[in-house]
Amino acid sequence: MNQDYIKPDPWSIIEEGYSPSNVKASESLFSMGNGAMGQRANFEEDYSGPTFQGSYIGGVYYPDKTRVGWWKNGYPEYFAKVLNAPNWIGIRIVINGETLDLNRCSKVAKFRREFNMKEGWYRRSFEAVLENGVSVEVQATRFMSLEHYELGAIHYQLRFPKDDVKVEATPYLDSGITNEDTNWDDPFWKTTKVWSAGSRAFIEAHTLKTRFHTCTFMDARLFLEGKPLEASPQCEERETYVGHTYNISVPRGETLSICKYGGYTVDLNHPADGLSKAADTVMDTAVKQGFDNLLEAQRLAWDAIWEMSDITIEGDVRAQQGIRFNILHLNQTYTGRDSRLNIGPKGFTGEKYGGSTYWDTEAYCIPFYMATKDQHVARNLLEYRFSHLEKAIENAAKLGFSNGAALYPMVTMNGEECHNEWEITFEEIHRNGAIAFAIYNYFRYTGDYTYIPEMGLEVLIGIARFWHQRATFSEQKQKYVILGVTGPNEYENNVNNNWYTNYMARWCIRYCLEQLGKVKDGYPDDYTRIIGHTRLSDRETQQWKKVADGMYFPYSETHQVYLQQDGFLDKELIPAAELDRAIRPLNQKWSWDRILRSPYIKQADTLQGFYFFEDDFTEEELERHFDFYEPFTVHESSLSPCVHSIQASKLNRMEQAYSFYLRTSRLDLDDYNKEVEEGLHITSMAGTWMSIVEGFGGMRIRDDKLSFFPRIPSQWKSYSFKINFRNRILKVEVSSEGSHFYLDSKEEMSIRVNGQRVVLKPENTVHVPGIL
Repeated sequence: MNQDYIKPDPWSIIEEGYSPSNVKASESLFSMGNGAMGQRANFEEDYSGPTFQGSYIGGVYYPDKTRVGWWKNGYPEYFAKVLNAPNWIGIRIVINGETLDLNRCSKVAKFRREFNMKEGWYRRSFEAVLENGVSVEVQATRFMSLEHYELGAIHYQLRFPKDDVKVEATPYLDSGITNEDTNWDDPFWKTTKVWSAGSRAFIEAHTLKTRFHTCTFMDARLFLEGKPLEASPQCEERETYVGHTYNISVPRGETLSICKYGGYTVDLNHPADGLSKAADTVMDTAVKQGFDNLLEAQRLAWDAIWEMSDITIEGDVRAQQGIRFNILHLNQTYTGRDSRLNIGPKGFTGEKYGGSTYWDTEAYCIPFYMATKDQHVARNLLEYRFSHLEKAIENAAKLGFSNGAALYPMVTMNGEECHNEWEITFEEIHRNGAIAFAIYNYFRYTGDYTYIPEMGLEVLIGIARFWHQRATFSEQKQKYVILGVTGPNEYENNVNNNWYTNYMARWCIRYCLEQLGKVKDGYPDDYTRIIGHTRLSDRETQQWKKVADGMYFPYSETHQVYLQQDGFLDKELIPAAELDRAIRPLNQKWSWDRILRSPYIKQADTLQGFYFFEDDFTEEELERHFDFYEPFTVHESSLSPCVHSIQASKLNRMEQAYSFYLRTSRLDLDDYNKEVEEGLHITSMAGTWMSIVEGFGGMRIRDDKLSFFPRIPSQWKSYSFKINFRNRILKVEVSSEGSHFYLDSKEEMSIRVNGQRVVLKPENTVHVPGIL
């Protein structure tokens, strides 16, 4: 597969030329979503070549029984699978008795896909010659409505330049689907009802075990040269299928159009016995507004999104395309409308990783949503974790922890752990710290403290209890140690005293103790309620403090760095640059045994701690640790380049920072990891945004105020971004000449730029000359 076939363009993702080897990758790259449902860019018409059909509904999943060779106590019973939902986009086209199928056409020309990111629509066009000699021109436009979150719309057009033809057009629904990602090939869906009503069709189905009830629906209208066709369809209803076949004679040179509206209603949002009625309401709205008006509303909705979240880059179209592609998919995946939903690593683009919630949300995604949305969107993400606190306590209890200790899951849909690799499930416990850090980060950025007394303090207590119980006192070291863990670097399993994990554990305990004091002083009623509920005592908190104060951190006097874990220096320390490129990526070429014995680092580990807690360390310490660990880092996690780009920017190593930025922003567009056909890396896309705003822009919170240390790559003429800081909109523009700051607020605001105080007046621009 060609890794560089997407055309550079500032506002569109464009593919030109039909290549069967690119089809599955493009199905990922051109995926659409609206926060509630999503669709891979599968062809509407039949396609017999390799394809990965994918339609997804937010919050709907199946508990696929864990598949392991040897069951271990504490294993989760299932791995939650995001489900390939019933297919609503299908339109079978038969021309003079032959099915339109690009895999079987004798000629395909002028094939083009475009995802217009600015306006939020996807279009595919081509000219083809069927094996029966008929020439056809096709253009299909579709979008997932942001205004009507249960609705998708397709405008499918056919034109025949050389012949009068007879066309059988069959819009259909199909619930006879399977998952790409499945452990036992079990059926995930049970179809209960299939029926038609005029131009409309419905399939009611529910998931097995979890019993999510859904109604997949469609309304299809046909037009010849823009005039409605009144032909009645032939209806075919099977156990898992319903199709409406229209037989139309189409004169040479005229255009046959099919407007198809479809989507899902779900019992998450409607009574289970009222799903078809709700679907009728959605379709009534769609038909009344019509495709063109719905598309205009889509443009306006995306205008509003881009007005706040766009990042402009002048002078580097590949970098510009990359950041907008990332921002597009972040907004397609999560809108903040529903606090029951979260941000899966693949979003609505594939099924790998179960599509569930990971620590990625708290570690990487929350900053993007805090700065580009209203703060309630980020707060919804925190409320999601609070609503799962009892499950986190249950997860910890299954592993032998007690007294309300909480271990948040590595992977979840409903708060239960559903990851089934022991080295991750049992050992990658640093994920617990990301939840606490997100609470701290939310307050630091928004200034909204109310979440902590209302919900967050109980989360922090559960996490602190876990770290207290997970630590062990070492008589030999006379320190508290944390044994048998996997840090952020998943290329080291079952190690002792991962520095990042130990540092995060100490920070979590101290932060919880600090918040207990603040809530006691400022919110006495909440404090009384929480203490009563958790039965927390002074004796217990003193035990926590003893663990935090006595935590052990491995350190090398020789290298003057904290060690990633106790045995890191026992490894053969050969820099990654000396590896033969033919054996990369390691996770596809080496045995797991060889990887675990190597010094190679999948993603930032010790350096992840330096990113989160940079105020605890000097720039010289950062530089020393960066120079020690980055040469061993193979960046085989999508979450790796962004953190390294931010730190390289802080060290003013702009070429290195730019290289890391380009890798994170075009990770999927250029398919660095050779796996894009499985879906996109949604959560790392937030890291791309951070690479610019926190990296090049140098944005931080210092002394409760915004601070900037702007830098710019030599490849760029300028860049700009907006952030919403405590309900004040700030636009930042950076060039080699300096920085401009524009405040959209009724009140003045002081910030720091390059260490100097700058006062911003409402609706005024301040120029700060020079770049560090």
